[in-house]
Amino acid sequence: VQLQASGGGLVQAGGSLRLSCVASGRTLSSYGVAWFRQAPGKEREFVATITRSGGSTYYADSMKGRFTISRDNAKNTAYLQMNSLKPEDTAVYYCAAGNPYRMRLDSEYNYWGQGTQVTVSS
Repeated sequence: VQLQASGGGLVQAGGSLRLSCVASGRTLSSYGVAWFRQAPGKEREFVATITRSGGSTYYADSMKGRFTISRDNAKNTAYLQMNSLKPEDTAVYYCAAGNPYRMRLDSEYNYWGQGTQVTVSS
């Protein structure tokens, strides 16, 4: 499956962005989907994940209450709604798909999008 992430951009602190991850090649409903991010000079970190049906979601502690992951399997698309953005949210955001056992671990995901830059100004 090929993943295409989009929706990043420049936003002021407190603002919102919605990222999209569109799948092609295979149906996205066969996979769990996660978002990870990587800031300059830092390791890639887990943001959020959603199960294949969308019935369960999990978040990194620092994103709880601000970010919402969702999916529309009919559109082969997953989303990350980001609200109350902070400068420390600045990073390249990646979507990933797979059937992980350890859902917060990036090595458990087989397919990755190219990343979309999110920059939050103070």
